[in-house]
Amino acid sequence: MKIALMDSGIGLLAATAAVRRLRPDADLVLSLDPDGMPWGPRTPEDVTQRALAVAEAAAAHRPDALIVGCNTASVHALTALRARLEPDLPVIGTVPAIKPAAAGGGPLAIWATPATTGSPYQRGLIRDFAAGVRVTEVPCPGLAEAVERADQAAIGAAVAAAAALTPEDVTTVVLGCTHYELVAERIRAALHRPGRGPLVLHGSAGAVAAQALRRIGARPAPDASAEGRLTVLLSGREGPLPQAALAYPEGRHLPLTSPAH
Repeated sequence: MKIALMDSGIGLLAATAAVRRLRPDADLVLSLDPDGMPWGPRTPEDVTQRALAVAEAAAAHRPDALIVGCNTASVHALTALRARLEPDLPVIGTVPAIKPAAAGGGPLAIWATPATTGSPYQRGLIRDFAAGVRVTEVPCPGLAEAVERADQAAIGAAVAAAAALTPEDVTTVVLGCTHYELVAERIRAALHRPGRGPLVLHGSAGAVAAQALRRIGARPAPDASAEGRLTVLLSGREGPLPQAALAYPEGRHLPLTSPAH
C-alpha cells in the first residue's frame, strides 16, 4: 500500500502521522512545494496550478490514494485535482471539523487563517453544520507561517493573540488549518481556564486518514510491522524531509519508522 500526501509545506505532517498510526506498513509519498509556498496569499487560480503540479509529482510514484493535507488547497483546487486524477487515483480533501465539533453543542471557536476566516467557504460550513450553535471565528495571522518555520517565539505570540480573541466560555475549538494541529497542545494550554472542564480540540487528520483507507478498501492495521518506506518530493524533486519538520513529534517519528527511499 502506498499513500501520498500533498501540501505547500509541513502542514501535511498531522495527516501523515495519522496514516502512520493506522497503517505503519504503508509506503508514504510526501509532496511539498517549497518553491511556491505559502499558498495562502496566492489567487485561487495560482493555488490550483501549484496544487496540480505537486499532485502530479506525487501521482508519478503511483500511490493508491492522495490526501490533500491542506485546507487552502482543498478549498480552491479539490475539484480540479479530482477532475485530473480520478478515478484512477482517489483524492481525499481536508475540511475543517465543524460538523463533529458542533455536535457537542458549543459554544465553539474556529481558529483559521485570516483568508479563511469569514470566507464564504467557512460561513457555508457553519451554516450547514453548526446552525443553532454559537460560533466565534478567530483569525490567526502568522500562526501557520510560524509553525512552518518552527519559530517557537512567533508561534507563542500568534497563539496568545488568537487566544485573546477567543471567548472565555468556549468549550470546543476547531483547528481550521492543518499546521495548527502540530501545536495543538500549545493552543490547549493557552486556552486553559482555571475551574473549567477540559477544552475539546477538533482537527481533521484522523478523519482524513481513515477516509483514505476507506476509499481504497483497506482496513486499519495499527499493529502491522513498521516497514513502510518514505519518499519526500520538494516541488517535484526528491529530497530530505525539511529540517523544520523535525521540531515536531509528527516529523521526528517519520525517519524512525520509514527507511528513506
